[in-house]
Amino acid sequence: MLCDICGKNPATVHLTEIIDEQMNELHLCEDCARHKSAAMEQQFGLSDLLAGMADFEKPSSDKEEEPVTIKCPACGLTYADFKKIGRLGCGECFNAFRKYLAPLLKRIHGSNQHVGKNPAKAKITLKPNKKKSGLQELKDQLQKAIQQEAFEEAARLRDQIKKMSSQQDSA
Repeated sequence: MLCDICGKNPATVHLTEIIDEQMNELHLCEDCARHKSAAMEQQFGLSDLLAGMADFEKPSSDKEEEPVTIKCPACGLTYADFKKIGRLGCGECFNAFRKYLAPLLKRIHGSNQHVGKNPAKAKITLKPNKKKSGLQELKDQLQKAIQQEAFEEAARLRDQIKKMSSQQDSA
C-alpha cells in the first residue's frame, strides 16, 4: 500500500481522523506522517488542551460566579488570558493562580501531589513516606543511646541495624 499523500513511498503509518463525526483513514509514509504530525501539533497543542480544560470549571453554586480578575504581579498575565492561551506567563503565575490551578491539575493528573515512578531496575520499591525510614530511626536511637551512655541498649540497636541492613542488601 502506498502513501495517500505522496503516492510514492510505502505506507507505514495508519491514521484515523474523525472530523465533524466523519471518519477518514489515512495511510502515510514516515515523512508524510511526520509533516502531518507537525501540522496537527500547530493546530492543536497542549496549551489548547489546558485552555479548554480551564473553561470546563463548574460554578460551585446555582448562581453565576463573578469573573476571576486575578493578575500575576510579576508578568501581568490575567487568569482570563491564561484560559484563552493555556500557558502561564512566568513561574510566579502558578502562585498567583494557585486557587484555580489546583483543581485543574487534580482533574488532569488525578492528584495534587507528585508521587513519581520507581526505576525499572530498582530492587526496592520506594514509598512516599513522611516518617524516617526504619533504618534511619534505629540509627538515630543508637546515637541517643551512645550519648546517654546506655551501652547495652546501643549494642542491641547496633545488632538490629546490622540485621536490617543485611536484609535490604539481599533484597
